[in-house]
Amino acid sequence: MSKYKISRRDFLKFSGASLFLSGVPISGYTKDKPPGNISVILLEGGMDGLTAVPPYGDPNLITMRQKITPKGFTIINSFFGLHPSLPNFSRLMVKNNASIVHATSFPYVRRSHFEGQNLMQSGGLSPFAEKTGWLGRSLDLAQVPGKAFSLDMPLILRGNKDIDNFYPASIRNSTLKSDLINLISMSHSKDEAEIFSKLSKKSTKASLVPRNPVSLAEYAGKEMSKENGPVASVIRVGTFDTHANQVSDDGNDRNDNHAMQLEVLDDVIAGFREGLGDAWDRSIILTLTEFGRTVAVNGTMGTDHGYGSVGLLAGGTISKSRILTQWPGLSKKEQFEGRDLMATLDYRSVCAACIERSLGLEHDRIASEIFFTPKLPRVYDYIFS
Repeated sequence: MSKYKISRRDFLKFSGASLFLSGVPISGYTKDKPPGNISVILLEGGMDGLTAVPPYGDPNLITMRQKITPKGFTIINSFFGLHPSLPNFSRLMVKNNASIVHATSFPYVRRSHFEGQNLMQSGGLSPFAEKTGWLGRSLDLAQVPGKAFSLDMPLILRGNKDIDNFYPASIRNSTLKSDLINLISMSHSKDEAEIFSKLSKKSTKASLVPRNPVSLAEYAGKEMSKENGPVASVIRVGTFDTHANQVSDDGNDRNDNHAMQLEVLDDVIAGFREGLGDAWDRSIILTLTEFGRTVAVNGTMGTDHGYGSVGLLAGGTISKSRILTQWPGLSKKEQFEGRDLMATLDYRSVCAACIERSLGLEHDRIASEIFFTPKLPRVYDYIFS
């Protein structure tokens, strides 16, 4: 192993992660608790879908990516494999509780982290055009107005409603948390202020939640499994931006940079499964990434910003594992702009299906009012039937 490599234990310790819970039912405001839970894992930096789910049946894969195609991948079918760093996800596929969406992306092609991350969270039609996020708008539409309150609350959870629920995702000082909640409660009605008063008392208790993504996922699952717990959660996992050294120099797939990220992702999904318990049967988990990576390997054994990637779905609401794709091919003429995996499926359709299943909203309303695209294709039956 190179002296510049870090162990997976150290990686888990130092990799940044944030958890946000939302959609807490509030008596008098929430219409009915939705039929399910939805959890989003934000893979920031651009996950390489051709590494996570290698299309080994495409003859151009090895031709163009021999040096970075994972060794010992799990064979899913006669065309696709699964990276060896995803054993938990693989077991869920065997149990018919996980699916893959390949050659997919949000409709964004300019390859900027800032714009891409904004669009995957806002679900808007152009970068920085929306002040709310697609999941936040979904919770508004489902009349579940409880919101995560945090100094760095992600755009994806921001809605139009004014009622906020505090969750100490970043603030550690108990006195500061209590004071902040009290200030917030002063701008709310008497009934709402009572809710914040209870939260203020809770905030003075020492937090026992470790700040790594796996423990956060398990904690989120346990909270969401409660009768009056939140119905939505978001976890951030970063540093997927592998422009260099995407693979290890010792030939061990488990030591390469992208593989470590995928292993964290796999453990996050397992953490959700453990924490959710019986609530797993009404839950859906999906990954988001701003874009994929280039098909070709660059001169520093990495990949650059691309277009099409992969979405991973897991949860008990999936009853039959599938790979959903309209495979575009990897030859030079089939690549987007001669360099990237072509995205043939709008990932907003996948998000819409997950919203429909978890929050009980109609697809036409989701398409028009959440994603502002009335003709957004409905793929619900391909995922949940």
